[in-house]
Amino acid sequence: MAERRGSPIAGGDDRAQYLKLLGACLVLTLPLEFAYRARVWRRPRRLARALWPTLAIFVPWDTLAFRAGHWRLNPKYSSGVELPGGLPVDELAFFVAVPVCSLLSYEAVRNGLAGAHPWRGPTP
Repeated sequence: MAERRGSPIAGGDDRAQYLKLLGACLVLTLPLEFAYRARVWRRPRRLARALWPTLAIFVPWDTLAFRAGHWRLNPKYSSGVELPGGLPVDELAFFVAVPVCSLLSYEAVRNGLAGAHPWRGPTP
């Protein structure tokens, strides 16, 4: 029987699977920026204001949790790159990707309910 190597999402290399999954989330929600005029990426100041509380609270919290050994990522699926203080870069990417995807989804639903349809103007 052949040995299974890697997983489909990681393209055969499990090492950065967590980062690849977060990247896939960003890529899959990116069309919402254009189809439903979400305007998340086109308003960088507003995006920064939305990300700031998440980063300000959870990055220090997670850094302390990683240092204390209360939280860890499986080294088989993470990049292994750590920021100063010991926080894995994968975890920082999580705190950026998840809110961005959430904002894109929220704005798309809001605009869709207001009558914006993909690649068409508002409903008359």
